[in-house]
Amino acid sequence: MKKLLLSVWVLTALASCKDDDNSNHQDINYSRLPQEFPFSKLATVNGVDVINGGFGSGAAAHPSRKGEFYVITDRGPNTDFLNGKKFLAPNFTPTIMHFKINAEGNVEVIKYIKLKNPAGQPITGLPNPEGMGSTGEIAYDASGNVLGTDKYGLDSESIVAAPDGTFWVSDEYGPHIVHYSAEGVEMERISPIGVNTGTRKLPAVLAKRRANRGMEGLCMTPDGRTLVGTMQSMMYVPTKALAINKTLTRIVTFDIITGQTRQFLYKQDGGASDSVCDITAIGNNEFLVIERDGNFGSQGGIKKVYRISLTGATDVNGTDIAAADGMKINNKSLEQSTWDEITAAGIKPVSKTLAVDLVAKLGYEHDKFEGIVYLGNNKLAVFNDDDFGVVDDGNGNPKVKTLPKTGKVDKGTMYVVDIQ
Repeated sequence: MKKLLLSVWVLTALASCKDDDNSNHQDINYSRLPQEFPFSKLATVNGVDVINGGFGSGAAAHPSRKGEFYVITDRGPNTDFLNGKKFLAPNFTPTIMHFKINAEGNVEVIKYIKLKNPAGQPITGLPNPEGMGSTGEIAYDASGNVLGTDKYGLDSESIVAAPDGTFWVSDEYGPHIVHYSAEGVEMERISPIGVNTGTRKLPAVLAKRRANRGMEGLCMTPDGRTLVGTMQSMMYVPTKALAINKTLTRIVTFDIITGQTRQFLYKQDGGASDSVCDITAIGNNEFLVIERDGNFGSQGGIKKVYRISLTGATDVNGTDIAAADGMKINNKSLEQSTWDEITAAGIKPVSKTLAVDLVAKLGYEHDKFEGIVYLGNNKLAVFNDDDFGVVDDGNGNPKVKTLPKTGKVDKGTMYVVDIQ
């Protein structure tokens, strides 16, 4: 019965994709962009206002309605503290914002959708317990008291809006890919082998993601068949000490019908501190991906988008997806191997060409460029994660996050840019 329902779902997706191609956003008035999203105050911590923002960790277009979009928050406002994070609003629920560009060309919020566990109760962004996707991070409140864990907690980073009205969300804990209903109720949680969630699994090696650098990007192919996820940075395979290829990260695909996975290598331009963030589909094998560092645009920040193709790239899933270290060459993990060794083994990464440099093109100032949506006709919608308007002061406490170029509080903003 489950297979039949999935088959019907894919047929629905195919019909929707056929009726509504990528160019359907071209008659929307984007001339009034960039625009900030509307905000209220979430909390005040140590005299610092935390904004009810965070929208822009990931983004997706509505599958059939022109000019409508979804953006998602991450786990909530936090700062670094000891061996974990201070959660400045521990009861915060990761949330999807549904909005449109209205007839006047302005951002207009339609509704907010809070994510919920299978029983319909709001989740938090607190870490998962051991065995359920834990990264080893300890959660603290703003005063430094230890908090608990959340079996269904999510550090959400990317979103797919499916043709049937449901959502797929990827995160940085498990890493998980979670299927939510239109109302935000969890329907399925797909995690690496060895993580005690659902029966359909991702390759075990993905559990060796670094804390806070899990599955940063997720999209669906236009045929509605496959989810494509990007790991943010080099993983610690087999260990932090032995992983030496700082520019190697992975792309994983998941067949929605069969549950079959594939993996491909992606070669970053930068190093271990850089990030491969959101991904959006151009075709079933062609995508756009974000590469960025952690600096602001006016401080030498790198904020680029690349066109990539899986065609001709080598599937590195290997013969045993339960293997903790994944495929090996010369008895070493891929992260232990140099690119010369990988090439000598006949393994080809995905191909890539520069689509746009946002700093050069727009003078883009935000540090966390994390959401993209392809609009067709070489136009791209761009979103940032504003960190709820706060950053770490260096002592585990919040301070206002301001843009160095303007001195203004960083807030989630939508841009549209032409790409090559």
